[in-house]
Amino acid sequence: MEMDLEQKVVDLEQKMHELQAENHARKKENESMVKLIRELYSINSQVMNELGTITENFNALNINQMLSKAHLGNLKYELMDPTLQKEEYHYPVIRDANETLEEIIKGKKSIARFGDGEFAQISKLERHKFQKLSDTLAVRLEEVLHSHHPRMLIALADNYGALERFTEDAANAIRLYMMRENARMKQIELLEHDRVYYDAYVSRPYVMFKDHQTDAPRKRFKAIKEIWRGRNVIIVEGAQTRMGVGNDLMEGAREIKRILAPATSSFDRYDDILKASLEYADADTLFLIAMGPSAGVLAYDLTVEGYQAIDIGHLDLEYEWFLAGKGERVAVKYKYNNELEGDEEAEELHDPVYEAQIIADLSSVQV
Repeated sequence: MEMDLEQKVVDLEQKMHELQAENHARKKENESMVKLIRELYSINSQVMNELGTITENFNALNINQMLSKAHLGNLKYELMDPTLQKEEYHYPVIRDANETLEEIIKGKKSIARFGDGEFAQISKLERHKFQKLSDTLAVRLEEVLHSHHPRMLIALADNYGALERFTEDAANAIRLYMMRENARMKQIELLEHDRVYYDAYVSRPYVMFKDHQTDAPRKRFKAIKEIWRGRNVIIVEGAQTRMGVGNDLMEGAREIKRILAPATSSFDRYDDILKASLEYADADTLFLIAMGPSAGVLAYDLTVEGYQAIDIGHLDLEYEWFLAGKGERVAVKYKYNNELEGDEEAEELHDPVYEAQIIADLSSVQV
């Protein structure tokens, strides 16, 4: 009997030890479980916070989009409010390309074009590597902008209102440019509100326009070629511009001569270029000028001297892109192209016809 009791005591002690061990193990598990639950709760809190932030941002984005739509939807009505002072929202009067060409061809008018490069010079903004900033050039450009010579057209890049005629890429580039450094208001402040301007994009007939894959650009180029049909032409151009070389752009001109200016910062040789232009010109000479922001100044000075002078800009590149037919800017062999990355250095050209046309080479920059 005593043995049975002792055995029972041993068994009970054994059972108690097992229960204690099991209880300890469960306690450890519970502690681990509690720790895990706390970690999960912490992670959940972080996720909820992040979700809250995302939701707030999303809601803010939706609100901004709605505000933008509301702003644009109401803008035309706000601008038309008769109580506003109209000069705050002045839109320049700009004649279209057809009217501009008619004045040039039938009226034998000269033209100076004002766009990004010219306004950047006047505002002293470093914008283009093809012409370094020059205080003298800035003063001369502003003088030309406000000149009223009867045979001189002042042309603006028509970026101020509706942009429906342009491709979406071109329109967006214009929008970004007009917002940058408050370009729109700086230009408006420089313009005369009671003046009629002309279309600077007359020399940009192709790549910017929505209709570039139609027959419209061909018709525009055909109309432009009438400017020099039967005329004796002196092309004043940056070295490696090579206007009309390798294409039929200058077809119809009676005679072509060339004065070469520096490829960049042509204003450094301005006095020499003007002197050579006057020296080689005949009474009926037509000047076509492609040398950056200096072109408008030279066109004006030559007009004062009695000549017709056209600030022709990038017309030759536009024609090359038109001939390529891709509706975009492409590399052009043998020609300087500051509008396409990596195409700023033109290949050497050995063309006896082109070389024979050069009457003055002022392309080197004097130190």
